[in-house]
Amino acid sequence: MAEILKRSKPLAVNPLKASQPMGAALAFLGLKNAIPMLHGSQGCTAFGKVFFVRHFREPIPLQTTAMDQVSTIMSADENVIEGLRVICEKNSPDVIGLPTTGLSETQGVDIKRLVRRFRELHPEFAATAVVPVNTPDFSGCLESGFALALEAIIDVMVQESALAGRRHKQVNVLCSSMLTPGDTESIRDWIEAFGLRPVLLPDIGDSLDGHLVDVETTPLTFGGTQKSEIETMGESVATLVIGRSLAKAADLLKDRTGVPDYRFDHLLGLDACDAFTSALAKISGVPVPARIDRRRAQLQDAMVDTHFMAGFLRVAIAADADLLVALGAFLTGVGAEVVAAVAPARADVLAAMPAASVRIGDLEDLERAALAGRAQLVISNSHAVASAERLGVPLLRAGFPQYDWVGGYARTWVGYRGARAALFDVANLFTGSHHDTPAYRSIYRTGAAGESQDRAAAGAGVVRH
Repeated sequence: MAEILKRSKPLAVNPLKASQPMGAALAFLGLKNAIPMLHGSQGCTAFGKVFFVRHFREPIPLQTTAMDQVSTIMSADENVIEGLRVICEKNSPDVIGLPTTGLSETQGVDIKRLVRRFRELHPEFAATAVVPVNTPDFSGCLESGFALALEAIIDVMVQESALAGRRHKQVNVLCSSMLTPGDTESIRDWIEAFGLRPVLLPDIGDSLDGHLVDVETTPLTFGGTQKSEIETMGESVATLVIGRSLAKAADLLKDRTGVPDYRFDHLLGLDACDAFTSALAKISGVPVPARIDRRRAQLQDAMVDTHFMAGFLRVAIAADADLLVALGAFLTGVGAEVVAAVAPARADVLAAMPAASVRIGDLEDLERAALAGRAQLVISNSHAVASAERLGVPLLRAGFPQYDWVGGYARTWVGYRGARAALFDVANLFTGSHHDTPAYRSIYRTGAAGESQDRAAAGAGVVRH
């Protein structure tokens, strides 16, 4: 069990974390015909939108209640109600996500009361689901905000039922914030290989995967999980929960619907993939498809091929808790050693990190721990580029945001193929930065005469002593 080291600094020198409202907004962006409206100032939304656009390289639909100096001091209730009315009237969304920010939380807003008031004043918009969620950005991180939003989505949109198993081929999949669009696409294919139909919540692989659309512009998300699919989650045969951060959301769904669930901390590495595959075989009642077996064999072969590069490799990792533990378990499983681990906020899963300790901190803490542990590889988001350069080691980009690496958002990490690709990347980064010990030059062989005699002797096949 890893020791959790508390934050000891009064400030973040080189920030690692992204805020809770951004995590909540990301969850809502995985729903179809949806739009998040952050309750706060324009800057709160603009900041998050810049990071989303740079990471996904796509137009991102975000709205704001645009609190100003007066409404911040007096009351911003009207901003919320009027904002909801305008969006419903102009865009007719299926879902509106309503996360709070640090500004509105400090003001003391009761966001759920405002939604009830909106319903009283505008019953004509009953078809639009409005999901309020408290996500102050002075606590938690992107991962916790994402999890809170998912819990709120289930609370608002999934009704109590006793119809579990009615759709005997449908399975729910609760997806953690650590999953990329490429990951969700891979998970969908993985489940469909067993003849099952997955309902992914949220499905950012369908909404943020970079596909082209016929319309010139759209104020809402173009793809993602449909509202009608969310409403049928109580009829599924099982729920697959990926990421321990979603434990509360999974508990709520199970209590409300009675659908049995299977929980996984991550899907990165041989053991995790085997557990997920076994669960799918049990749920579907069919044997493992031949193509899945082949991909497993390919991963095993890659583990052998990269053993000399990954074995005893000293790695420093900084990421949100779910991703941090996933990467740590994967790398230690192939022989590497995690010499530095940093998370932006506390989480229960951190105790399972395969390292001596996990520090709650920032990238400055990672840099110091990596230097002390003589790290040979750093794994983190694009904010860690400068730290890796100062350490003189390569950087494997993972997590959010990745604004200096095209296609990083679409990378597949999960599954046998994802783990295989990650192993190859780790091995190539190590090989590209590895420097052999320079040849030893004796002091007795210095000088032009000695060097020329050595070259002549070598050419004649004579060994000089």
